[in-house]
Amino acid sequence: KVNIMVSFLLSNTWLLDHSRVFFSVYCSSWLLYLCVSQCSAKNLKNISELFYYAQKAVLHPTGPLYCPEEKEMKPSCIKSLTRIFKVSDLDNDGILNDKELNFFQRTCFNMPLAPQALEDVKNVVRKNMTDGVEDNGLTLKGFLFLHTFGCDDDLELHQEYLFPLLKIPADCTTELNHNAYLFLQSVFDKHDKDRDCALSPEEVKDLFKVFPYMPWGPDVNNTVCTNDQGWITYQGYLSQWTLTTYLDVQRCLEYLGYLGYSIICEQESQAAAITVTRNKRIDLQKKQTQRSVFRCNILGARGSGKTSFLQAFLGRNLLKQRKIREDHKSFYSINTTYVYGQEKYLLLHEVMPDFDFLSEEDLACDVVCLVYDVNNPRSFEYCAKVYKQYFMDSKTPCMMIASKSDLHEARQHYSLTPLDFCRKNKLHPPQPWTCNTVDAPNKDLYTKLTTMAMYPHAKLRCMCTCNRCTFCICQNILRSQLLTNIKAKFYSVVLNRSILGCTEFCFYRTTVRRFW
Repeated sequence: KVNIMVSFLLSNTWLLDHSRVFFSVYCSSWLLYLCVSQCSAKNLKNISELFYYAQKAVLHPTGPLYCPEEKEMKPSCIKSLTRIFKVSDLDNDGILNDKELNFFQRTCFNMPLAPQALEDVKNVVRKNMTDGVEDNGLTLKGFLFLHTFGCDDDLELHQEYLFPLLKIPADCTTELNHNAYLFLQSVFDKHDKDRDCALSPEEVKDLFKVFPYMPWGPDVNNTVCTNDQGWITYQGYLSQWTLTTYLDVQRCLEYLGYLGYSIICEQESQAAAITVTRNKRIDLQKKQTQRSVFRCNILGARGSGKTSFLQAFLGRNLLKQRKIREDHKSFYSINTTYVYGQEKYLLLHEVMPDFDFLSEEDLACDVVCLVYDVNNPRSFEYCAKVYKQYFMDSKTPCMMIASKSDLHEARQHYSLTPLDFCRKNKLHPPQPWTCNTVDAPNKDLYTKLTTMAMYPHAKLRCMCTCNRCTFCICQNILRSQLLTNIKAKFYSVVLNRSILGCTEFCFYRTTVRRFW
């Protein structure tokens, strides 16, 4: 029988022409099957089954998955299956219950399992493993005993899956939409086992077990808000995802792919989680924006306090900042602010003080913050030169920050004082700021920066910087351009009527005198 099948293979020229690469695989697989099965070419016994299993052996080879010598799965296979298990374990209890098994079944085969079929699966695992079923659910060991899906021959996720097509026009930004934030919230809740609204280092590692590498380094803890233990809070967790989406949307798509966003949320791809904002020029024309994330570039001479300004946005005073290791510092910080009751993200980016090498990225932002040290007489000169060269004719709003305001204010070695320079260029007066405080530094300046980024056409000149109180709202309305035009027209009408009335009175008085 073996000779008959080998002769058939050798005489089948079509098979040889189209499958030369797999010819040895065909032969070995078929011969193996012949050795263990009852088959007859003369009586046509099990011939269709023979071809079925031969085709299956070639189309779905076990080589990348299983080592027959060791009689165990290969490490890359175990790693892929573990990731699938973690994605399917929606409550993160280490066990796949019936609901989660059905979720996995629908994802793979577009149909759920009947209750009896679920029990049959678990019974098969029970018979072969002592710890494969726990609390009437499949453990990771039991799951490894059963299944695999969704990978290429290298057991890696397809590039088309990780990086779906997403078109981003020029001068547009990328943000996470509401459904994406809900998904990320569920992922956070899934891994925040102690329910303290923060992720401990162990919980962060558990969250990223489905990744082939650790995506967050120690600098992330100095980019977003943390608790007193230095653990990333819920707000900081969402902020880091927002930052990644804004700066590197392809990386965000990859991360969402590892977390199984498109599978769990039943979307075509991770691109469904991204909102591409409209062109910034349209926002300026319409004088309104629908964006939720605004970028502020921080420029200033060395030692002016730029890094401290970033860390103070995260609620850290000077004492806490001194505990940060030099190799763990970040050039970004992101947090939420509230502008007229709306929650917005403000992204701060520290630009290196190389005056002759400011790139387009250094200049592309929604608002600019120029920081100088009031105690250093040569600090303000850098800010003045940068503003005159890059931002004087720009529509990007700018704010001057007088940092270290708790120290003695030295006379700046510049032709104009900072206040006179701001008045001459129609800027806000220099805003005093310091992080050398007992409590968390004041965040009013960050709210004002966000407001300037949202409304670059408006001139907000009120003394208070909260932009939330009744005083701020009234002051902004009173100083708005629309009200200024209305007042000018009103004064014009009143003045014209006054002149007309005076003329009529003089004419009446002259007539009366002539009559008498």
